[in-house]
Amino acid sequence: MTMSDKNKQITAPSVSELHFFDDISQILLEGRKKVHFAVNFAMVETYWNIGRRIVEQEQQGKERANYGEQLLVNLSRHLGSTFGRGFSVANLWNFRQFYLTWQNDEILYTLCRELSWSHIRLIMRLDTEKAREYYLNEARVQGWSVRILERNIRTSYFERLLSSQKSISSAKQVDEIAAENLIKDPYVLEFLGLPENDVKNENRIESAIISHLQSFLLEMGKGFSFVGRQFRISTETSHFYIDLVFYNYLLKCFVVIDLKTQKLTHQDIGQMDMYVRIFDELKRGEDDNPTIGIILCADKDNTIVKYSVLSESSQIFASKYKLVLPTEEELTAELERNARYLREAREGEENED
Repeated sequence: MTMSDKNKQITAPSVSELHFFDDISQILLEGRKKVHFAVNFAMVETYWNIGRRIVEQEQQGKERANYGEQLLVNLSRHLGSTFGRGFSVANLWNFRQFYLTWQNDEILYTLCRELSWSHIRLIMRLDTEKAREYYLNEARVQGWSVRILERNIRTSYFERLLSSQKSISSAKQVDEIAAENLIKDPYVLEFLGLPENDVKNENRIESAIISHLQSFLLEMGKGFSFVGRQFRISTETSHFYIDLVFYNYLLKCFVVIDLKTQKLTHQDIGQMDMYVRIFDELKRGEDDNPTIGIILCADKDNTIVKYSVLSESSQIFASKYKLVLPTEEELTAELERNARYLREAREGEENED
């Protein structure tokens, strides 16, 4: 080997060089983020301004029948010949709807800074302001991807939160950090890939949850971290095993979950009440809030809920779970049943007062 060949030999980078490489990589990543942010900001702002001008023009010609519809057709043809693809009538309709949904400049710049056009397009199609407000805030704060946002809208994430709460009237109240504001009914676990009619084994469901833990944590909501599976708690005379244990850093408390593949029973409620009491005594730290217990069951009878500790407890909850994605009609019926039960419960409390 010649001296020239030796000089050409590649040597492993030093620790100092590795740090240097990392610094350069970080600079490039930050630069790309800034470029992406600037492009997204300009694009979203542009679409909003196009929508604003469309609405202003429509108002000028509102006395003419079908003026708005023909206006978009003509505009689409003009923009297509001038700028190329991307300005179909459907897209122009979306720009128009974007402006009509959020006409406030302050909200616009929040949208521009933190959400993509794909996020905005999904949220603006929601029927109610409460739902739009909730998904807008959660997508920003929780950093939901478009795929997660779409899944949560499709499974009525917001409405399922409302269906388990007794006195919620706004999206802002749902966002308050309280135990009942994090409980859904039902939970939708379609990501586990298990057939709903065939699964009667709690261990299979439990194992599937562990295998899809990230998706399960997203379905559970904000602030959850996994602690353990088949978590053992022991008294002087007995050992008990809790299916799943989590800690919620927002609520500052443990959350214990018991899986039931059958209909909810009084025995299930009593067992969870015992688990929560034992966990509070043996595992709860000085700075922790009281433990929360959630019974995830295949079905439940609201009569049992009404006449058990669940009706007044702020620590124990029972929710159904769905292993397959329900149809819109099935989910709507489920939410209406829950709403009817909560309404009757409120009326009963008012009559007692």
